[in-house]
Amino acid sequence: MTETTHFGFEEVPVEEKQQRVAEVFSSVASKYDLMNDVMSMGMHRLWKPFAVEASGARKGHSVLDLAGGTGDIAILLAKRVGKEGKITLADINGEMLNVGRDRLINKGLITNINYVQANAETLPFPENSFDVVTIAFGLRNVTNKDKALASIFRSLKPGGKLMILEFSKLVIPTLDKLYEKYSFKMIPTFGEILTGDRDSYQYLVESIRKHPDQETLIGMMEAAGFAMNTYHNLTGGVVAVHRGVKL
Repeated sequence: MTETTHFGFEEVPVEEKQQRVAEVFSSVASKYDLMNDVMSMGMHRLWKPFAVEASGARKGHSVLDLAGGTGDIAILLAKRVGKEGKITLADINGEMLNVGRDRLINKGLITNINYVQANAETLPFPENSFDVVTIAFGLRNVTNKDKALASIFRSLKPGGKLMILEFSKLVIPTLDKLYEKYSFKMIPTFGEILTGDRDSYQYLVESIRKHPDQETLIGMMEAAGFAMNTYHNLTGGVVAVHRGVKL
């Protein structure tokens, strides 16, 4: 029997999901920031600085920004680690990585940033490489999240920290109903109007609903070996910041 997994609400063979996700992000790469504004109603511009602050990254650190997309998290991290530190911007999607690289070069960030096309499930870094790993709005698109968390754990130094920023489960019932209507009725429509790509936005909305809730993700982090695991809800749980430590 063929092993399957979810692609949004659709069940697909495991070996197909990575390619399907790649097609989505190749389609939206040039308008990724616009996509984030549409999906979050602009709130991602507040969530991301909070998450980077929570990551614990500081001067001199070596940080992996995984599923780094267009580089907005890397830009914030670069300010924290300074010239003494190093940022590795990694993404499985070449188009996204190119957009991020161009953006960071335009910002003048050229001396302490590396770019790597990499699969989160099989990171190509030696053990104990990074002080901090961040992944923002990327974990839900990974086919095997347990493998990704184990690969991140291996790549972190002892004492290193993982920060996950991801859409999560709302904890305010009235807000949940409003957000449900906005997500399924408005976001795909906006995607079609603004980018001509309704299907990619439909997938992204569905992928949020299939992502593990806050407590389930804590359990997955524990299973991967992380300790001192916590989460902090933002905007009533529209997103959550999860943190863990490799002891």
